[in-house]
Amino acid sequence: MTPFQERLNLILEKITSDGFLESRGLGNEISFHIFDYPPKEEQAMRQHLSFLLEHGPKKRPGLKIFHLDLWKFTIEYLQSAGLLDKSIEKQKKEGDAALLKALSGRLKEDKLAPLIAQKVMESSPSLVFLTGIGPVYPLIRGHSLFESLHSHLDKIPVILFYPGEYDGKSLKLFGTIESNNYYRAFRLIP
Repeated sequence: MTPFQERLNLILEKITSDGFLESRGLGNEISFHIFDYPPKEEQAMRQHLSFLLEHGPKKRPGLKIFHLDLWKFTIEYLQSAGLLDKSIEKQKKEGDAALLKALSGRLKEDKLAPLIAQKVMESSPSLVFLTGIGPVYPLIRGHSLFESLHSHLDKIPVILFYPGEYDGKSLKLFGTIESNNYYRAFRLIP
């Protein structure tokens, strides 16, 4: 069994524990967690997420997990704003840099955080899974999103499933793209 598989096998027990769900930390910290994983394990991670979504509520009756795929959320958001087709055309005609510049204001994490929080709170979950940060990079960045979500989701444990590395201080998307330092999240499974 690989270290990645061993870490996967520890998630269910952790997320269904009283201490985790009640957000008990040493200093009542915000319950934001990151499960970092090797990008090459994306398919295995997706399969395990399906397992967790199915078996979490079986292991702990009453557990309600809200899963938000940031890629799908972004597509739906752009579509509802009438910008999806325009964005696709802009990217085709002018390239990625022009699209990034055009969408940077609209997709700022501090503008998206209240919308994400509203979507989450409508379902009254016990736990939130965030996925899809890889496909939305560089439009949305993990550390900026977590910073913006703190004031909106401070009572519910949130887990960002992150294809890359997190050492408790900094994020490195895909193991290669350096990010700003981020200290407020815990590694879900070290």
